[in-house]
Amino acid sequence: MTENASTAPTNPDGTERVRLAVYHGFARTGRAPGVPETAALTGLAPDRVRQELRTLHARHDLVLDPRDDDRIVMAHPFASVPLGFSVMGARTLWWGGCAWDSFALPHLLKDEPDVLVATRCPACDTPHAWVVGREAPPKGDQVAHFLTPMNRVWDDVVRSCGNQRLFCSTDCVDTWLRETGQERGYVMDLATLWRFAGNWYTGRLDAGYTRRDPAAAGAYFAEVGLHGSFWGLPD
Repeated sequence: MTENASTAPTNPDGTERVRLAVYHGFARTGRAPGVPETAALTGLAPDRVRQELRTLHARHDLVLDPRDDDRIVMAHPFASVPLGFSVMGARTLWWGGCAWDSFALPHLLKDEPDVLVATRCPACDTPHAWVVGREAPPKGDQVAHFLTPMNRVWDDVVRSCGNQRLFCSTDCVDTWLRETGQERGYVMDLATLWRFAGNWYTGRLDAGYTRRDPAAAGAYFAEVGLHGSFWGLPD
């Protein structure tokens, strides 16, 4: 999930045309376009679309279903499967890929001044919802817990994202860790999560978007107030 924006090419190649079709499809409808729809949107043959999807998967620009590589599971910050969050805009409903991605959506989708992010505490099942916009973080005492260190996220990215969740409190985090036998990851408050999500995907819907290298990602993490080896940063 390391990424950044770069100068847009004037003539996107086939890979970029497919990437843009997937991301704009998610942004517009809340779902991933299938291979036939992507072929129609890009003017590429279905087999070429499949080839480009595999290239994008290898580049970590999207995640394909290992059982059916015609099916897109995630294209951060969008998801086609429920991973604990729903994100409702004025006319569109998205699955949020994780706490981070759910809070990022109003920053990326400029036609949505705010969205309603809803989830349940993994420990006690208490429902939570916040109106998340671009002007200020939502109020609340809830906390986000990230289980997987950033340098291991892509070992199993769906599991990693599925374990970036929002809890009632640190007490609920501790209860969940005890009940699941997991080790504590990284806990942050809502304001930090909102800052973290704010500019991470800037430019993601534009042609020519490329991923941040590790040094640029680390600088971004530090800028928004994260620290420690979990993020590859000093304590």
